[in-house]
Amino acid sequence: MSVLERITSEDAIALEKKYGAQNYHPLPVVLSRGEGVFVWDVEGKKYYDFLSAYSAMNQGHCHPKIIAALKQQAENLTLTSRAFYNDMLGIYEKYVTEFFGFDKVLPMNTGAEAVETAIKLARKWGYEKKGIHSNQAKIIVCQNNFHGRTITIISASNDPIATENFGPYTPGIISIRYNDINALREVLQDENVAAFLVEPIQGEAGVYVPDDDYIKEAYSLCKEKNVLFIADEVQTGIARTGRLLASCGNCSCADKNCSGTPEVKPDILILGKAISGGVLPVSAVLANDDIMEVIRPGNHGSTFGGNPLSCAVAMAALEVVREERLAENADYLGQIFRDRMEGLIEKTSLVNLVRGKGLLNAIVINDTEDSSTAWDICMALKENGLLAKPTHGNIIRFAPPLVMTEEEMLDCISIIEKTLMEFDN
Repeated sequence: MSVLERITSEDAIALEKKYGAQNYHPLPVVLSRGEGVFVWDVEGKKYYDFLSAYSAMNQGHCHPKIIAALKQQAENLTLTSRAFYNDMLGIYEKYVTEFFGFDKVLPMNTGAEAVETAIKLARKWGYEKKGIHSNQAKIIVCQNNFHGRTITIISASNDPIATENFGPYTPGIISIRYNDINALREVLQDENVAAFLVEPIQGEAGVYVPDDDYIKEAYSLCKEKNVLFIADEVQTGIARTGRLLASCGNCSCADKNCSGTPEVKPDILILGKAISGGVLPVSAVLANDDIMEVIRPGNHGSTFGGNPLSCAVAMAALEVVREERLAENADYLGQIFRDRMEGLIEKTSLVNLVRGKGLLNAIVINDTEDSSTAWDICMALKENGLLAKPTHGNIIRFAPPLVMTEEEMLDCISIIEKTLMEFDN
C-alpha cells in the first residue's frame, strides 16, 4: 500500500493493532485533519475536539501563526544539537523566561523528560545548596498523580496499571495524600526533603481540584522548611485553567503575565504540551539562578532539547496565547460550561458531579469505576459529533481548545446534554 493511498478507518485501526505496541486504548475514530476546534476523520465526518490531545492543543489545531513559524524555520535550520550555538535558542530562552518570570530555562522535549529534569535539578540543589547528605534526598509527591511514564516517575505513582511488573523502583520518593495539608506538614519535618512535586489540579486523576488554599499553603510550608516547590503544569499551564498558570491561584491576571504578585511562584516550573501549540514536542523547566546554577556542562542534556525549530514554534504558540487572550476566554467559557452541567445534574441521575477550572473540566458518571458507562457515553458523543475520553473509569474529561467561541461552546453543551439525556432514557 502506498503511503499516499487513502485509508479507511477499519484499515488504519487494523494496522495499529498489527504493528504497534498496544499501550493505548483509543476511541475508535481515525482522524486525518484538524482546524481550530474541529477534527475530521478519514471518511470526512466532522467532530468537535473536546480533549485537545490532553491539553496540548490549547491554541487549536493547525493555528496559522504557529504553522507559519514552523514552515519558515524548517526551511532555514531544524537541529544543531547543543554541540554548537544556534541563532534561535538564546532568543527563545530570553522570551520564555521573561514570559513566565524566571531567570533561566532548561529546554527539553516531552513533559516526562521535563519532570525527570526537575527531579534531577531538585536533588542536586538539595545536596549542593541545602546540605542534604549524599544519596539521602527525598522528593515528596501526591497520590493519584500523573507526571509521566518513565521508571522514576512511575516510582511516584500508586496506579497499579502504571507500576505492575516494572520494578525495582527509584528510591527517595515519598507519596502523601493530595489536598491534605497536614500530611505535607508532617512529611516536611524530615530535613532530607529536597522538593515537593505537585500538580495544581490533578488532570489524569479526573480533574481533581484541591481546596482553594491548598496550593498556597503548601507553597508557604515549603518556603518555611527550605524545600523546593515544583509545579507540574504540563497539562494545567498555558492558559488552560483560566489563568496563565494554574498555580497562580486566584490572582487577577487572565491572559497575560501577572501585573502584581501571584499567590504562588514555583521554585521550579514544569511546562510542556501547549507550549508548542501541539505542533512539536517541546517542554521547559524554569527556575531562578540560585537553583539552576547547580547544573553544569555534562550534568544533563538532550540532542533535540532547544532545537531551532522548536524554539520558533514555541514563541509563536505563546504569542497566540497572549494575543488572543486565551486564558480569559477559558475562564469565561469554563464558567458557562460548569453552570450548564450543574443544571444537567438536576435533570438526570446519570451525572452526579461536575468539577474543574477554566476549560479543564470533568463530569463524574453515577456508576462504578470498573463499569463501561463512561466509555459508552463517549462512544455516543462521538456519534453525535463530539470527541471526549473517560479517565479513571467513570469520569469523562472535557478539555476543548481554548480558541473555542461562545457559540461553539453552546453547541457542544447541547450535544452533551442531548447525548446524556438520550443515554439516561
